[in-house]
Amino acid sequence: MSSGYRIALCNLPDQESARHLASWLVDRALAACVNIVPGIESVYHWQGEVESATEWLLIIKTDDRHWDALQQLITEHHPYEVPEIISLPIDKGLPAYLNWMKDSLDRKPD
Repeated sequence: MSSGYRIALCNLPDQESARHLASWLVDRALAACVNIVPGIESVYHWQGEVESATEWLLIIKTDDRHWDALQQLITEHHPYEVPEIISLPIDKGLPAYLNWMKDSLDRKPD
C-alpha cells in the first residue's frame, strides 16, 4: 500500500534550468526537496531519429495531493516540447523523514 508520497523524475538540458525549476517547486511547496544530479546521458528516439543528450536529473520528493499542480508547473516552465515527468510511489520510508516531507508540503508557499 502506498504512503501517498512520491518520487518524481524530470530531466532538464542544463544546470540553470534544473536549479530554476527545482527552486520553483520548493518555493511553491509542491516539493519537499529536489535533488539535482548532473551529467545524465540520455539516449532516446525523437522525431524519427535516435538522439542522445547530456541532461540534469531532478529527483523530486512530493505527494499525491501536489502531483497535478507539480506536473502543470513543470509542463508550463520546462524548455522541452515533451518533458519527462514520471512518478514512483514511496511505499515505505523513515517515519521522521516522511513527517518532515508532510510538514514541508503542508506549509504556506513562499
